[in-house]
Amino acid sequence: MSVRFHYCPRCAQPLEDGERGEVMRRVCPDTSCGFVHWDNPTPVVAAIVEHDGEIILAHNRSWPPKWYGLITGFLEASETPEAGVVREVAEELALTAEAVCFVGHYDFPQMNQLIIAYHVRATGEIRLNEELDDYKRLPPERVRPWPGGTGRAVADWLARAHGIVHESMR
Repeated sequence: MSVRFHYCPRCAQPLEDGERGEVMRRVCPDTSCGFVHWDNPTPVVAAIVEHDGEIILAHNRSWPPKWYGLITGFLEASETPEAGVVREVAEELALTAEAVCFVGHYDFPQMNQLIIAYHVRATGEIRLNEELDDYKRLPPERVRPWPGGTGRAVADWLARAHGIVHESMR
């Protein structure tokens, strides 16, 4: 789902398709400019939020009604993933979190993202920001991973931290 660029952001020339690094990319035909749209994935942090012994799954306003997921957000420039995941939990749930452990990194090609997932413990009173309209609290044994994206992080965390392996995720 990456953006298809039509014009060079440096010199405004119409971009063309050209091979760079053995991959077709959008390139500026002006050799003095040399712009190449590399289309690198965007880093996104994800938090498996543990609050009072339960896992918090949130519903984004733009999602279908029954979809709930992890707290996620874009990593900011000059921010470590650990700091980013703590910031996202504070912004979206108004909780104070500490990154307990790195769970893993996962490709999410549908959105051209690299998900960097952590398990965090959080304290405080949950207050949803404007992006979210609901949340669920589940004991870890009731959390069911979903295919793709952050669901793979949930499956890995459940297997390592709780010995829970879901057959559908093998």
